[in-house]
Amino acid sequence: MRRSRSLLTVVVLALVTWAAPAQAAAPTTGFRFIDITAPDGVVLKANVIEPTSPGRHPAVVFPASWSLNDLEYIAQANALAQGGYTVLSYTPRGWWASGGEIDTAGPKDIADVSRVLDWLVANTTADPSRIGMAGVSYGAGISLIASGHDSRVRAVAALSGWTDLVASLYGGDTRRLQSSALLVGSAALLGDTSDEFDAIIDDFYANRNIAGVKEFARIRSAGTYLSGINTNRPAVLLANGYGDTIFPPNQLVDFYGALAGPKRLEFAPGDHAIPELTGLIGLDNHVWTSVRRWFDRHLSGIANGIDTEPPVVLRSLTGGPVESYPNWAAASTSTRRYGLGEVNWLTGTGKLGGTATTGWSRRTWFNDDTVAAGGVVLLSNGLQALTGIPPTAWLPAVDRDNAAVWLGDEASSVVRIRGSATVHARFTPTERSGTVVAYLYDVDWGGTGRLITHAPVSWLNTAAGTARTVDIRLPATSWDLPAGHRLALVVDGHDGLYLDENGWLGSVLFSGQSWVDVPVR
Repeated sequence: MRRSRSLLTVVVLALVTWAAPAQAAAPTTGFRFIDITAPDGVVLKANVIEPTSPGRHPAVVFPASWSLNDLEYIAQANALAQGGYTVLSYTPRGWWASGGEIDTAGPKDIADVSRVLDWLVANTTADPSRIGMAGVSYGAGISLIASGHDSRVRAVAALSGWTDLVASLYGGDTRRLQSSALLVGSAALLGDTSDEFDAIIDDFYANRNIAGVKEFARIRSAGTYLSGINTNRPAVLLANGYGDTIFPPNQLVDFYGALAGPKRLEFAPGDHAIPELTGLIGLDNHVWTSVRRWFDRHLSGIANGIDTEPPVVLRSLTGGPVESYPNWAAASTSTRRYGLGEVNWLTGTGKLGGTATTGWSRRTWFNDDTVAAGGVVLLSNGLQALTGIPPTAWLPAVDRDNAAVWLGDEASSVVRIRGSATVHARFTPTERSGTVVAYLYDVDWGGTGRLITHAPVSWLNTAAGTARTVDIRLPATSWDLPAGHRLALVVDGHDGLYLDENGWLGSVLFSGQSWVDVPVR
């Protein structure tokens, strides 16, 4: 489906004018809209803006986000051009007025990037030795993958992107419901999907051809091309939200750790594309400030110090000063183990803390959902970034028949959680397939739990009645548990964010030697 962009052009240009800072800026050519023909004849819609100063200029290429078009980055493109950059933004194939069918950052999309760079070098003042790529979400993924295929990409700023699409679709072997539905729905509304895409989506929801769906996703993951990226050594900036419900943060942590070239990792409160959102209309934004500094250093050669700063930057979910560390491991100084104790038959609550005990068991049914929940995709964690209020649950209201609950002692001092907590759980399922969802809460004196982090894990077509031990790696976070508050672990079987595998009469029997490892500072 195609959409005219004339009205949108007027609106976006008006926003750029409204948001433009009142300061002197270098003159530019203004925006001109162009067509770029891909190797297979598909026409990509694009726009370009350049400085009017003589000579070659550093250049930035913006692929548009999923469901958006090349007008998305007009505010940032205008600011970069005023700062001396040639900037080209384009709409990937299959979206809006660009031709072809959606390739989901596949081989055709990556070939398109090289064609865009060819056009850029041949038709603008771009310096072929100083080209960067940047984007939000889809644009971030395309930029990262392209940097492993085309050595002309010397710097990348990937915002709210992914590096492992398999983990994004099947993290913890659990299918994502709300995030996938959002992406599929927008593709049906604003793009042209291919037969391959439609078949993959059908298989995903039908829970069949899992190997084929994962291979489709693997081909579209920057982690698959890590060797090429490290050979080309582009300077890579990664910036995401802790609460990204489409591309959770742990995949970025792993990818960052494996990068060989110049690199920087930033996390902030918010859901998918929320931390950088205001910068898209030209407002002051810490993510886009980092993007500009990153390109100024690695494309323009300006000694602004960003390459000498500690490269891991964390903005806490609970406020406080920005923290920087030399690497991810340095964010935490130790790991605190909270053992899971016997669940009291009267209260339905076990103790969280101390040595993990044995000789106890607790059956949890999965007939109904509980009030423990990860929220609504984009909305809940997006509001948290604006209000500081995360998804909450009143712990006394958690149905103990359909959830297992462990509650810690009051903290005597602030517990500074930094990194990815892990739930080590031992249980015996009654069904061959099933899902458990683990939630870590910060609980106040009145029993209200604020969600720190959560994750699911599933099993499919295994032996029923056999004990299982799983390690659920919770998404990375930065959270200060206040003195007087308690940590709580809730495990149930349903969450609206996920497609779980539980049957109506399914249950699990929890037993001893289970714990939660929490990285602290």
